[in-house]
Amino acid sequence: MARITRRRLLRTAGAAGAGAAAAIASPAIAQASPPLRWRMATSWPKTLDTVYGGAMHFAEFVADATDNRFQIRVFAADEIAPGLAVTEAVSAGTVELCHTAPYYMWNKDPTFALACAAPFGLNGRMQNAWWREGGGEGLINAFYEKHGIFGLVAGNTMAQMGGWFRREINTPDDLKGIKMRVGGAAAAVLSKTGIVPHQLAGGEILGALEKGTIDAAEWVGPYDDEKLGLQKVARYYYYPGWWEGGAMLHVQINKEKWDALPAPYQTILGAAAAEANQYIVGRYDAQNPQALKRLIAAGTQLRPFSEAILDTCYRAANEFYAEVSAKNEDFKRVWESLKTFRLDQYLWLQVADSSYDNYMIVQQRKHTL
Repeated sequence: MARITRRRLLRTAGAAGAGAAAAIASPAIAQASPPLRWRMATSWPKTLDTVYGGAMHFAEFVADATDNRFQIRVFAADEIAPGLAVTEAVSAGTVELCHTAPYYMWNKDPTFALACAAPFGLNGRMQNAWWREGGGEGLINAFYEKHGIFGLVAGNTMAQMGGWFRREINTPDDLKGIKMRVGGAAAAVLSKTGIVPHQLAGGEILGALEKGTIDAAEWVGPYDDEKLGLQKVARYYYYPGWWEGGAMLHVQINKEKWDALPAPYQTILGAAAAEANQYIVGRYDAQNPQALKRLIAAGTQLRPFSEAILDTCYRAANEFYAEVSAKNEDFKRVWESLKTFRLDQYLWLQVADSSYDNYMIVQQRKHTL
């Protein structure tokens, strides 16, 4: 039904200008909509119907909007490119596009992490505003151009969990020596606290926990974590994931391929990314509460990070930002933009959403909802 609705919407919009359209010969329309067959590598296993499903949703939207003239075949992690290296495959032109978390490339350049999630940075709603209205899109794509890619935001995990631990973590000293799967700039920040970070693709986490290669792991949140089976190995589930108050997922397109697309196809890809963004956010928000209840009922021990741990990590994050900004102009430019935007956003949200949400959360705890 949704697919038919999108087609009808596009055709109805076109009908509004029927008089002008009648003057356009069909060969001209065909030239503006050439048949294309592209391949999309992703960083996700097929079992994750949120993020892999979002990539599929993107491809289906493009096919629907072009009457199947523009088809994108979606591949799971490691099918045509390693899950953590899909950006490099796009940059090299091995595939036309990918769906990924940009921070998987942070070791190549820390600026990639700011395109996805910054420790103690923006939440998901703020990220959307920064990308669309705060100059984020221009800043990131200027950086991406140096790597031969063009980016569209196509999903957000929203605030994530702090991860699974085999034992309780009560003080900053308890972090020392823990081998933890963690992605992006959080790895560099946590290493300052004594944690030994490991960056692994989603499909590799459970096996590493079972073998003892790692002692702890974060992925996304209850729905995805349950699907990966992380609760089978680790008992303590911590929050919040301060390194990912929101994680922007991107469709990254080879820049030459993007520039060569007809303008209508570029518009359709942009619309498909926006649709995928809404699909992923909505699915996480709908599924995470139910998954969290199942996990707790099965014995998971939910724990907040102590204020002392959060303070230690906050200081470590600010040290990291200062160190990288001093030697990386791209990073500094993007981080200064994010930091300035963050200041105003929290000024507003503490008056608006946060005050409202906090009151309603109290009602939830009083069982009055």
